[in-house]
Amino acid sequence: MTLNLGIPPQLGNRRVLHAGKWLPARAIGWMAALIFAIVLAFGPGMEALSHALPEDPMSQFLAHFAGACIVLATYALLVRMGEARKPVELGLRSAPAGLLAGLAIGLALFCIVMLILVAIGAYDVDYHGAASAWRGAGLAIESGVFEEVLVRGVILRLTWRAFGPWTAFIVSAVLFGAGHAANPGATAFTMACVAIEAGLMLGAFFALTGRLWISIGVHAGWNFTQGYLFGANVSGGDFGSSVATSVAHLHRPVWLTGGAFGPEASLPCLLVCVAAGALVMEMARRAGRFANAVKPQDPRVYTIESLMSGKVGRGERI
Repeated sequence: MTLNLGIPPQLGNRRVLHAGKWLPARAIGWMAALIFAIVLAFGPGMEALSHALPEDPMSQFLAHFAGACIVLATYALLVRMGEARKPVELGLRSAPAGLLAGLAIGLALFCIVMLILVAIGAYDVDYHGAASAWRGAGLAIESGVFEEVLVRGVILRLTWRAFGPWTAFIVSAVLFGAGHAANPGATAFTMACVAIEAGLMLGAFFALTGRLWISIGVHAGWNFTQGYLFGANVSGGDFGSSVATSVAHLHRPVWLTGGAFGPEASLPCLLVCVAAGALVMEMARRAGRFANAVKPQDPRVYTIESLMSGKVGRGERI
């Protein structure tokens, strides 16, 4: 059965990413340049916004939101300049549906994790009423956009272009886990959990849809649900005020609760995310996303129409 969800991932095949000699080296160099430029635009931009705007929660939410927009705009501009293509992975028409679907999935998945943790006596959840959501929402949007653009939009996509999908999934997952090494409560186990959970699941959403919006939505929805709705640590960090507080039982092993790092470093979370990621990965495989993506050294470029119609073998040049 053929699934028709989104578009195949557009890895890039022009200018710096054109097929031919030194493609892997060019892709890695372009990856480093993109990461450097995005971080350079985001860091000073966020710092300036944070100092320019008042310190009240709503103004700081606007700063985080603007920071996310800086990341998206910088990535889109650089892709147009360096790869001579439209950044279809950030197509605005697909944004509303993709973000809403991702937010709902992220919320549902984390609720399942907490239900399991409470059911096995690993956590207590104390509800204490409405609270300001500005800080939690701002941090969730910023982290969702910044991390997904860098890890899925840059690292996963360009490693896929250079070396194929499976190497790309492994490399992007390992780097994503390593990126959380300095977080409070981080250990080798917590980094492995983050790498496996996000590396499989969020990468699979990109592979399936060819867009970044669902991955961004899942990431942001998960963090907001974890930090604001349940009041649990988010990768060891505090998301501020929350409508509930979730506390791990100290007599339970850290691998079961996630310890100071938070529930996402727990065994139940690992199992839930691996199951969800495997399901989406299988959907992507059945949709032909891995077979239809342009191979690293393949000089042919396929149109979206030829890919979706199954005429991949004949290929169409553009």
